[in-house]
Amino acid sequence: MTSRRALLVTGAASALTLGTVSFAEAAAGEGDRTEVVRGTLPPGSPDFVYLPVEVPHGVRELHVAYAYERPAVPAGTAGNALDIGVFDERGFRGWSGGARTEFFLRSDAATPGYVAGPVRAGTWRIALGPYTVAPQGLAYTVTITLRFGPSEPVVRPVYPPERARGRGRDWYRGDCHLHTVYSDGRRTPAEVAALAREAGLDFLTTTEHNTHAGHGAWAGPAGDDLLILLGEEVTTRNGHVLALGTDPGTFVDWRYRARENRFGRYAREIRRAGGLVVPAHPHATCIGCAWKFGMGEADVVEVWNGPWTADDEVSLQAWDSALGRGRWTPAMGNSDAHRDPDRVGTPQTVVLADDLSRTAILAGLRAGRSYVAESSAVSLSFTAGDGRGRTADIGERLAAAPDTPVTVQLTVTGAPDCTARLVTDQGTLHTAPLPPAGEGTVEWRTTPAYATYVRAEVRRAPVVPGLPGPLVAFTNPVFLDGSAASTA
Repeated sequence: MTSRRALLVTGAASALTLGTVSFAEAAAGEGDRTEVVRGTLPPGSPDFVYLPVEVPHGVRELHVAYAYERPAVPAGTAGNALDIGVFDERGFRGWSGGARTEFFLRSDAATPGYVAGPVRAGTWRIALGPYTVAPQGLAYTVTITLRFGPSEPVVRPVYPPERARGRGRDWYRGDCHLHTVYSDGRRTPAEVAALAREAGLDFLTTTEHNTHAGHGAWAGPAGDDLLILLGEEVTTRNGHVLALGTDPGTFVDWRYRARENRFGRYAREIRRAGGLVVPAHPHATCIGCAWKFGMGEADVVEVWNGPWTADDEVSLQAWDSALGRGRWTPAMGNSDAHRDPDRVGTPQTVVLADDLSRTAILAGLRAGRSYVAESSAVSLSFTAGDGRGRTADIGERLAAAPDTPVTVQLTVTGAPDCTARLVTDQGTLHTAPLPPAGEGTVEWRTTPAYATYVRAEVRRAPVVPGLPGPLVAFTNPVFLDGSAASTA
């Protein structure tokens, strides 16, 4: 092993490159060779530490295992957490974060989260990500094994179709933030697809953390009744973003922070790959989860993530404040389900699309022709009309003079013991209890001068007096003055 050690700085973040691990060419008939690297990372380490590995010719499989110490720390102090992944001499080959302690790659197979393919000769880089480091430092061990011999034929991935059997122009239900064993989830793609069908979904999006390696695992679980969109949850140190509905095999890098001003480049990559840029759980409280990149590049924002909590309420109010300033980014909701007891489809986004296809679903989401519901039991209809035959649905604009009387109508099913709220740029201007069975219609009259936009919420009774109750459903707005809002 060489003793070279260098600090590489990119923008405001840094990456440490360790000494290179070298393997000699294998002798005829030789099976495995192993090298072990040990070290300690201090508090304040760079985001990424690279361990170069010189891979010789004749390798059929790379196997890497790692471990690190987890010393006790005082209450309120972050302990050690170390992520791992690998890049070959050409680029990305896999990432498992902290979900696995070992992985392998070869031509015909790889650990979930890693990309199968030839183990070519050249400089590979094992990527270590010290997510948090204890005051005592992070002592680690990396064990690298090369297995020599003839490689198996490369297995090419098969991707799911981009269209399923739909109902023509209709409202389709989907969950666009899901994890499986291909990142830190515990369910297989087949298990997630089965749960999606049970939840009454028409489509879903696979969004593994920092890897596209699972894209080829969804052709089997897909079917005429379930559209599978592909994507990635790009998990940076300053927030997570869904690359939603991208082309098969699209990889989006995550190794940057907001202060480096590089996110716009990757947002454009997502769009060039046919996808949407969707900041996820923007006000989540976990380390590195809160969104710091701003909403200027967002196509849609995930306002509701998993079971309704206080950070979702903060996200909703922040989104509504932007609406009040005349800046609209369509909202959506997803389950972010990882494992039992996480419920796939809680919540779900219901989108008006011309058919059940990748193109049509993404177009509906981008246009904000959608609402978010707690489950498939909840359905909404929300329109505004001027009494002269002109109407606007969710995500649309009603071109009406400022003093034109406008009737707003919300119809709800599947929301027992709930209250409907109509929210405008001034706040909540109309509240009405729904019938005990949870089915009813609420009407309200206004003018564009009084309400720039109207959106609907359906909530349960407050848990804390004086605060809004948990959300059961909400809509994107209907704009009553088309000149008052621009999509941001």
